[in-house]
Amino acid sequence: MATHVSLLQFADALFPIGGYTHSFGLEYFVESGQVKNPDGVREVLVSYLHGRAGPCDAVAVAIAGRLAQHRDMDGCLALDRDLDAMNHVAESRDASRQMGHQTARVASALTEDPFLTDYLAAVESGETPGHHPVAFGISGGIIGWDPEQAASAFLFSTASQIVGAATRLMPLGQLDAQKILWAVGPLIAGLAHEATGKASQDIWSFSPGLEVAGMRHARLEQRLFRS
Repeated sequence: MATHVSLLQFADALFPIGGYTHSFGLEYFVESGQVKNPDGVREVLVSYLHGRAGPCDAVAVAIAGRLAQHRDMDGCLALDRDLDAMNHVAESRDASRQMGHQTARVASALTEDPFLTDYLAAVESGETPGHHPVAFGISGGIIGWDPEQAASAFLFSTASQIVGAATRLMPLGQLDAQKILWAVGPLIAGLAHEATGKASQDIWSFSPGLEVAGMRHARLEQRLFRS
């Protein structure tokens, strides 16, 4: 399969990693009345991209891809541990691990590559947490994705999951949902471009409002999403 087509497959909403079960904290904002319209959804999404997905997840995708190309398993596991330490919210941490495990499982089955098989074994044995950006990046490194395109696809997939959650949480039509994704397109492209030139020590995350929302989400009496 052509590499760009495989990238589309891995970033697609139908890729079986359970992304549709997570709202990344949006459910709390909607239930608490803080997000009521498309502008509110866009503000939450932009904050998540700026404060977490761009400077942390996208950078990790690009780094993991480079490490996998060089078959550097120790580097991949160290990156995985770094992401685990940076994710303070239990729901968010568990979501990333779950989606990462599934990504590694499917990627290993599709490619039958020994490096991916070894990484999956490390995840399933508990040797490494298996975070989603790392598993996605490793998959791309093995398959041959361009690092910037991989980071961009990961960010768009994340944005699509958040907006998709919004359509189920509030009266948000499909056209408004697409307008939100269209509006953040330039931001995603810029963050992906920045991510490709950074090293592991450049990874950072600062999204206190979203982290608090994630913690409070766990205490909602009724929840549609796991995070």
